[in-house]
Amino acid sequence: MKPASRSWMTLLLAGIGLSFARDAHALSCSEIMNMVNVNVPIAIVVQTISDSGESFTTDDVRCLTNEGAPPEVISAAKKLIVGAEPATTTKPPVTKTTTPTKTTKAAVEEEELGAGKAGASDAEPSDSTGAAPDQIKDAIKLFRANKYQAASQRLFDMLEEKAYPDQEGQIEYYLARSLFGLGMYHTSQEYFLDVLRKGPQNPYFKHALPKLVEIARYTGDNSELLRIISKIPPEAFPRSARNTLNYLMGVRYFEEDNLAKAKNAFSQISEKSNESLRSKYFEGVIYNRQGKLKSAVRSFRDVFKAPVEVANQYELQQVDDIKNLALVNVARIYYSIQRFDESAKYYGLVDRKSGYWPTALFEAAWANFMRNDLNLALGEILTVQSPFYAEEEFLPEATILKALTFFNLCEYNEVERLLIRFEDTYSPMHREMKDFVQTYAPEESKKLADQAYDAYFVQYPRDSVLPKSVFTRILRNRNLDGLVRHLDLMEKEKELIDSQKSGWRDTIGASLKKQIEEDEQRYKRRAGLVFLSEMARLTTYMGDLLDQSKIIRFEVVDAQRVDYEYKTQNPEIKDFGKGLEVNFATSVDFIYWPFNGEFWQDELGYYRYTEQGSCK
Repeated sequence: MKPASRSWMTLLLAGIGLSFARDAHALSCSEIMNMVNVNVPIAIVVQTISDSGESFTTDDVRCLTNEGAPPEVISAAKKLIVGAEPATTTKPPVTKTTTPTKTTKAAVEEEELGAGKAGASDAEPSDSTGAAPDQIKDAIKLFRANKYQAASQRLFDMLEEKAYPDQEGQIEYYLARSLFGLGMYHTSQEYFLDVLRKGPQNPYFKHALPKLVEIARYTGDNSELLRIISKIPPEAFPRSARNTLNYLMGVRYFEEDNLAKAKNAFSQISEKSNESLRSKYFEGVIYNRQGKLKSAVRSFRDVFKAPVEVANQYELQQVDDIKNLALVNVARIYYSIQRFDESAKYYGLVDRKSGYWPTALFEAAWANFMRNDLNLALGEILTVQSPFYAEEEFLPEATILKALTFFNLCEYNEVERLLIRFEDTYSPMHREMKDFVQTYAPEESKKLADQAYDAYFVQYPRDSVLPKSVFTRILRNRNLDGLVRHLDLMEKEKELIDSQKSGWRDTIGASLKKQIEEDEQRYKRRAGLVFLSEMARLTTYMGDLLDQSKIIRFEVVDAQRVDYEYKTQNPEIKDFGKGLEVNFATSVDFIYWPFNGEFWQDELGYYRYTEQGSCK
């Protein structure tokens, strides 16, 4: 594997190629929607549009609207229409999932931040300039005219000069809004946080909090919200952000293993909100952890069956993911109580196009192994070990299951061959992970977690034996995923600052870059701790598999000894089966073709071995 930069790691998250880092040119509607549909963070899509250096036409904007582009993307394109006035955000048409829904379009729009029938406490400040000094009034007028650079310069100068200490909250709020308008989401977040630190009694508190929620959606990083959420009384949650904040409160309680409080927080979420489905999913997880398996299955089934209305392709993908994950959890519950037929059935319901399908197929192989359908189990393992999933799925356990299956078929030579290759492949990986984790194990070394992050995410070690799939697996930790995305956006924000006019760049820009550089170490340390935790868990997992491999190899030797003794005592069995014709077809409903070693995507999941085994 080649050395990796943070941008390389972002490819694991978003599934995009470096081709997006191209020379400026007019982006087409289809190119923009390709970025949206592969889950490129909306902030990056908006920035790419802004940096394209070309104008857009009304036809481009109409195409984006019809394709269901996020409002921020449509707004960014509208700003680049030649001769166009600054436009308000256009709501995309709502597209439905295949299930019927009781949720109306108006209800969906109401749940979007800052939209719908927000109460007076949530509305954008309208009379905020009434008693303000003229200098602040002028800066706010610039902001409202979308002259974000000029507005931010004036507001920043006022803060630096401490010109109006009594109006500091107002200045910070509009400075944050101006930076947000410039696409500088991290530094915008820091000024919104400054407003929050003044407490709910500050008149701009209720306006800053929803904007922080919006930024967290852009960056994919909830770490700051999770850090401060417990310090904010629920009654101070603004209406427009209440569902999201209750959801995050529930997540925080869940991570602290306070299941009762987590469940109560999730119960406060409106059924019409974007967070409703995720809260229902967490309800199932909580029931499962409490041992209430019937209730857990009921909750997960409700998630799968829930009618949902979505606004764009990105939201549809999120809904599909959580519905498929709910099916996987039902299958796991049935597996845990040894109802393997039901387990295999639910694994089989996971959509083949889902990112969870390879995991479901592998776990289904375990269920089929337990129900003694060994040839089907081997066929499913063949799929997950195919080249289609080599870079995305790190499943060393598949080889262990394959070896166990051949062991049950008395194919001892094949078992030994598989396990020797397994140990040759994975022992070096285990040693590298173990040494890395032990380096940062002492408490004083944990303070250097930012260096642990840099070791693999910035300056990838040249002698590493870890494949890309290891990091794909580690980055499925949503907290780490969000932090890596946020750090990548911070790098882009520094580049954006450098691209501004010299007067702005050398004053406020220099201060913002210094702030970003200081924050990078803090965020890297936070990401490094999560990364070390995931690496430690994976190290333990790999060690257990290698131990299992040694145990199975010992069992193979013992089984071979018994086999040899039996054959010695019963020499007549050596010719057993000679001349016997075997029909391998198992069902008249299918046509069976021999596998020639070449994988085809439409065949994945349909492989089935015809192994008869050597157990006589």
